[in-house]
Amino acid sequence: MAKIVINTSYNQFCVSHEAFLRLRELGQPDALQETDEGAYWPVAASPHEPSLNQCGMLIPRDDHRLVQVVEELRGRANGHGAELKVVTIPDDVQWVIERKERGEQVSEQHRMWS
Repeated sequence: MAKIVINTSYNQFCVSHEAFLRLRELGQPDALQETDEGAYWPVAASPHEPSLNQCGMLIPRDDHRLVQVVEELRGRANGHGAELKVVTIPDDVQWVIERKERGEQVSEQHRMWS
């Protein structure tokens, strides 16, 4: 089974600064390339600081390190305004993340022509 991280909140997907640091510790390439804004303002890098808790937006949602961190940290992995959830789907499904009124969902990818 494949695991995918979605955001069940209406806000954009992001992880907390704590989750971001854990992803860097695990060697997640996108997190390593992203600038750590919290390094410049370590005192302000608290869970309540919105600007420093909007990290990891470009990390692939099926990245095993992202899934691990969300499962490890649970609610502490949530970035500003995000509510992250791990969804499990069959391995052979080609999937897409669709944005809905109250968050995201994983859907099977369908073919379309126009």
